[in-house]
Amino acid sequence: MDRLTRKELKRDKFALEVTHTVDYLSEHRRQVTRYSVIAAVILALVIAVYFYRKHQQVVRQEALSVALRIQEAQVGAASSDVLTLFPTQEEKDKAALKAFAELAKNYPGSMEGVVARYYLGSIAVDKGNNAEAEKCFREVIDSGYAEYGSLAKLSLAEFYAGQGKASEAERLYRSLIEKPTAFVSKEQATIALAKLIGPRRPAEARKLLEPLRIERRGAISRAALTALSELPSQ
Repeated sequence: MDRLTRKELKRDKFALEVTHTVDYLSEHRRQVTRYSVIAAVILALVIAVYFYRKHQQVVRQEALSVALRIQEAQVGAASSDVLTLFPTQEEKDKAALKAFAELAKNYPGSMEGVVARYYLGSIAVDKGNNAEAEKCFREVIDSGYAEYGSLAKLSLAEFYAGQGKASEAERLYRSLIEKPTAFVSKEQATIALAKLIGPRRPAEARKLLEPLRIERRGAISRAALTALSELPSQ
């Protein structure tokens, strides 16, 4: 009898809660409807933003693809088996500079914009525009994209080395050794550093290269051996 009473009480309690819920919804119908509309609007905005971002990503990737195709295009007279886009190197360089500059300007902070900025730095080096090259590489390093930042560090270090700024180049190489990436390995940065300091500090360079020489990875070993053979005799 007690169990039946408890069961009935439990059923009555549930019915009472349902009744209270129905009464609440009836009394606050306008408020509930308003919140439902707000939730629907927020959901629609989230979906719209998602698809807008996906669309923008596709647009950026296509723009980068076009710029890279220009950068890799052949120069010269067209033939039956080769489609030449540019008759002269000057016209090709002008088109590539325009494509990368527009991409970097229109999509700053994006991965594609950072890649474009890196290429602008490389183009500036080729043109002898040292200030612009350094500016572009620094912007890529500071972009937050570690992989492309490491490429910019490597390029900037090589640029500094060519300008006779050995200490600045050395700092960049050592930072790459400390924090390698998928694009610039620790071994690659170590060999580059050894080549930089080799003429002045051959013993230190040899100490960097010897462990790489005995590694079983062929490409690294060969590169280390080549660098060792270029060191001045002590």
